[in-house]
Amino acid sequence: MIRAENIFKSFGDVDVLKGIDFLFERGKTNLIIGKSGAGKTVLLKILVGLFEPTDGHVWYDDIDFCTLNEKQVRDIRMKVGMLFQGNALFDSMTVAENIRFPLDMFTKMTLKEKNTRVDECLAQVSLDGSNNKYPSEISGGMQKRVGIARAIVLNPKYLFCDEPNSGLDPKTSITIDELISSITKEFDITTVINTHDMNSVMEIGENICLLHQGKLAWQGNKSEVLDSDNKTLHDFIFASPFLQRLKDRALNK
Repeated sequence: MIRAENIFKSFGDVDVLKGIDFLFERGKTNLIIGKSGAGKTVLLKILVGLFEPTDGHVWYDDIDFCTLNEKQVRDIRMKVGMLFQGNALFDSMTVAENIRFPLDMFTKMTLKEKNTRVDECLAQVSLDGSNNKYPSEISGGMQKRVGIARAIVLNPKYLFCDEPNSGLDPKTSITIDELISSITKEFDITTVINTHDMNSVMEIGENICLLHQGKLAWQGNKSEVLDSDNKTLHDFIFASPFLQRLKDRALNK
């Protein structure tokens, strides 16, 4: 698990996060949602150590991440996988080379061992045999799956996903959601997803953190969303006319 404890973050005179307390549970898909400017990305960057909180603590299980030295931080990051919004694949590298990159950087495995692990990860995301293709030769959905394969290649305990469905069509988005969810369950990972995709919220939102103006405005799970009387959640979720009609039909049954 990962726990945010009373997290504050300011940039100059601007207070972006204002006392966030939230438990990101192991073996579940934990979603951070909220409107643009709510503080989602800043919170995610604090959780992974890209930003330091102005105040507060981030706990990885029983380890206070904010008090670690450089070597200890590196040890934690060896257990972290990251799926970037724009995939962040190297255009000049093949699919296999992209996935192998963390192994080259952080392990002393032999080339044969690395290639075996790459094949395992490609199979995990249903891209067997795509080793020698380049990112430009595969679809956006396939690129996202390559990004997931790279994120899990080091067998992480913690997986962070920044807008994993950005730029994808609805059908491919569902596939990516299901893949992230199945990997989370199979390997008992603490998965944290920054998203504004309402399909993701309703399909895989097992533990949801709603931010509004830098504060925790609501927490719950997908089964509690439609029944909640929280106005901030209501205004965010049902900004979509389709979802508002869905709720109206549910209430009229």
